[in-house]
Amino acid sequence: MATIVIGAQWGDEGKGKLVDILSRSAELCARCAGGNNAGHTIVAEGVKYDFHILPSGLLNPACMNLIGSGVVVHVPSFFAELEAVQRKGLESQGRIVISDRAHVVLDLHQLADGLEEVELGGGSIGTTRKGIGPAYSCKAARSGVRVAEVFDREAFEKKLRTLAEMYRKRFGDRWTYDVDAEIESFNTYREKLAEYVVDAVPLMKSAQASNANVLIEGANAIMLDVDYGTYPYVTSSNTGVGGAITGLALNPFKIKEIIGVVKAYTTRVGGGPFPTEQLNEVGSKLQEIGHEYGVTTGRKRRCGWLDLVVIKYSTDVNHYTCLNLTKLDILDTFSEIRIGTSYLIDNQPLDSFPADLTLLNRVEINYTTLPGWQTSTQGITHWDDLPVQARKYVEFIEEFVGVRIRYIGTGVGRGDIIVR
Repeated sequence: MATIVIGAQWGDEGKGKLVDILSRSAELCARCAGGNNAGHTIVAEGVKYDFHILPSGLLNPACMNLIGSGVVVHVPSFFAELEAVQRKGLESQGRIVISDRAHVVLDLHQLADGLEEVELGGGSIGTTRKGIGPAYSCKAARSGVRVAEVFDREAFEKKLRTLAEMYRKRFGDRWTYDVDAEIESFNTYREKLAEYVVDAVPLMKSAQASNANVLIEGANAIMLDVDYGTYPYVTSSNTGVGGAITGLALNPFKIKEIIGVVKAYTTRVGGGPFPTEQLNEVGSKLQEIGHEYGVTTGRKRRCGWLDLVVIKYSTDVNHYTCLNLTKLDILDTFSEIRIGTSYLIDNQPLDSFPADLTLLNRVEINYTTLPGWQTSTQGITHWDDLPVQARKYVEFIEEFVGVRIRYIGTGVGRGDIIVR
């Protein structure tokens, strides 16, 4: 049976820690969408691991790991990340495979990503410039390169030259890409890559037929979903439960749990709407105490109060069976804590999170203010040990959203979590 872990906000909620915990009993851990624009940080046995394209289930020596068909893979980054975790003593031999149907992020996609951001000027999306958007664009336009095609040397080279010419015509003199250099790099990677590539459909079929414990690690988050996020300030894939099904050939009748991961406040990287953002001392304090810097880019994250309009909308889209509230300890020193509970336009409440960004930029936030607990919750592992006001904060979220909070993060350590 499958458990799906999904970010319920704009990413960086702390999904990797829960995946790490759940992967200890998983037989297969899979990434279903996105690329190395994602980023999870896990601290295990005092060692810090940053995962981008690799599934976090690698930390469990008994767990097989799959990069699924819905993922886009930058091959040099895959090997660089694999070598980085191996240098830290993590043995991955025979435990990581890539679907032959996944698409390849080429260096030319990364160059195009940067040039497209420059073209947008002040209206740029704020992408990681990892080439994810252009790779998915090529996939949708049927001009992309699948992993399986890498092994047909002649066809791969022809496709790559065609793509390079297409971008040269678009960008003109700004296009400084060396197609021969990338072709030569794959002549080196091809043999090395072969041992990791599989047909993932029989793999998933076998796992599901045997009722194996399958853990699916969502990347990014639902508010960055290309359909349900704050479009166009989104990523280029389906980051919710739908992306898990299509990106892995997952049987929907084999889904046991859908867990939404919610940070105890809200953060966002890059451009786009952020209704509860705090451009003041509160935002700065959250950013500093929470060490809110992107794992992938190092950029400062924008910070604000928890937005329950977003969480309810996220729940409506993904149908969570339970929630994981992370980083509760970051709120320890606040005397009062505000929670966004509704959006108002001309003093009239909106029924749901709006698709129209013009409307979204006009909303006024209705806040509920709760008293802070002003004592440390760091490292607490039992519900009853939390301060009363911290428990009331958790219970307020549960009652408002209508979904039980089963997991509560209370620190960066692997064991700093309450399971209810």
